[in-house]
Amino acid sequence: MATTAVPPPADTSGAPRLRRRIGLLQATAMNMAQMCGVGPFITIPAMVIAFGGPQAILGWVFGALLALADGLVWAELGAAMPGSGGTYVYLREAFQYRTGRLMPFLFVWTAMLFIPLIMSTGIVGFVSYLGYLWPGMTKPEAYVVGIAAILLIVAILWRRIDSIGVLATVLCGIMVATVLTVIVAAYTHFHAHQVFTFPHGAFDITRGGFWVGFAGGLTVGVYDYLGYNTSAYLGAEIRRPGRTIPRSIVLAVISIMVIYLAMQIGVLGVVDWHTMLDTSSPEYSSVASVLLETTWGEGAAKVVTVFILLTAFTSVLAGLLAGSRVPYDAARDGVFFRSFARLHKKHEFPTMGLLAMGAVTILGFVLGELTSITRVIQLLTAVMVLVQALAQILALTVLRQRQPTLSRPYRMWLYPLPSILAAVGWVTVYLYADKNAPGLHPIELSLLWVVGGVIAFGLWARSRGEWPFGPKPIEEKYLQAQASGISADDEVLEVSLDLPASRAGAAR
Repeated sequence: MATTAVPPPADTSGAPRLRRRIGLLQATAMNMAQMCGVGPFITIPAMVIAFGGPQAILGWVFGALLALADGLVWAELGAAMPGSGGTYVYLREAFQYRTGRLMPFLFVWTAMLFIPLIMSTGIVGFVSYLGYLWPGMTKPEAYVVGIAAILLIVAILWRRIDSIGVLATVLCGIMVATVLTVIVAAYTHFHAHQVFTFPHGAFDITRGGFWVGFAGGLTVGVYDYLGYNTSAYLGAEIRRPGRTIPRSIVLAVISIMVIYLAMQIGVLGVVDWHTMLDTSSPEYSSVASVLLETTWGEGAAKVVTVFILLTAFTSVLAGLLAGSRVPYDAARDGVFFRSFARLHKKHEFPTMGLLAMGAVTILGFVLGELTSITRVIQLLTAVMVLVQALAQILALTVLRQRQPTLSRPYRMWLYPLPSILAAVGWVTVYLYADKNAPGLHPIELSLLWVVGGVIAFGLWARSRGEWPFGPKPIEEKYLQAQASGISADDEVLEVSLDLPASRAGAAR
């Protein structure tokens, strides 16, 4: 029986809600700001250590391929379902048919850990480079500086999204200028033989050590590209998301890949890679500053180091901005604590999400200072692979089968090949995690965290009488909104998703 479309609901409540204020330029800038933060400045030595030589360039090449393949997954899902929280929305829609709300619950449970861990590595890098300008900085002073930086970022984010978008664009410009300065400085004193003189057996793929190093380098490489999905997390606040989200992802990945390769090759052409193997050396802790001092002198090195600090600050700001939206949609659905569904009355942003992410970022920063940044990277990546990367790839396929009539402004190129390549890459990263972080056991810890999440979900579901202790509600929210004549690009989409199914319109 045919259904009669109803007009899009008017927003007459006056209550605060997320609004579409971010365009393509700002969305791409936010993605790039999150991707190209302090990451490459602190991980070039880590990449060299993983590969054992200048063949570390492979890490950024294959990291980019993994990021692009996975980015196409985000592009299709984000364009079709531009909601606040990104992966939470996709898992909610895809896995409700068999496991109720288990998968979206596990994602939020896990995101509250891995997103702040990613941000904490930016603060670790910030403090590391500050040590170049402040060589006498003590360990307690480093803790104070790092925590103060996080608190300042939270204070900056305590405002409307449109003003933050402008700020992110400006800071992204500073970030790009900083990276380009390092690249130009490198090529004014470039020695090609340092880049292309490889140690014996560098490309011997028959050695087990090669694949351990490759997996370690791939992990570091894809970590440096993380952030290409920032615009998808902010889907409810993106203008024309069906076009803007896919374009912002692809543009950001390709742009950052070119920048990373140019910088990696340039650094290796100036700084002897052997010196980076010593983790107590300046070449390891602040390689870009050493490069500038070698090429243009100490004064230039100090100036650029200041801009590197701004770059690190910008990346953490963009990450916490997006991360704070993750628990918001879950809380609105009743799958997370209700306090996370509250928006600031004046500035219209999720207050509890921002505060919680800031608090866990502080804890992650302390962990990074107590151990090492590479171990934190291995841990956060292992946790992220299970409940986000692989689950989301599967969600794309499930949704194509379960919701074939859903409007998809962007459909993955060469489907399903990018999905398969992304899955292979993520599985490789995960299976080698323990070998690349001896003593930390990221595989075991990630599995333990997921088991804890399943137990927490069981307690939550029992208290609410939901699956597996009660009925399994099926709410195809985006299909319902589509049946009501509401496009994913409409300003009123978020309002429609709050309505009961009877008002939003029948899905079929």
